[in-house]
Amino acid sequence: MGLILLIILILLLVGGLPRWNHSRNWGYAPSGGLGLILLIVIILMLMGRL
Repeated sequence: MGLILLIILILLLVGGLPRWNHSRNWGYAPSGGLGLILLIVIILMLMGRL
């Protein structure tokens, strides 16, 4: 379950980068927020809580 969540978050993070046409006007806010969530999930996985 944790691995699937990690893969989905990584794909969302790549999709939110501002180099794609659909997200060029968004700036770095979506990828920054998803990066923070990804960091929290990785920490929880390493601690064994997820």
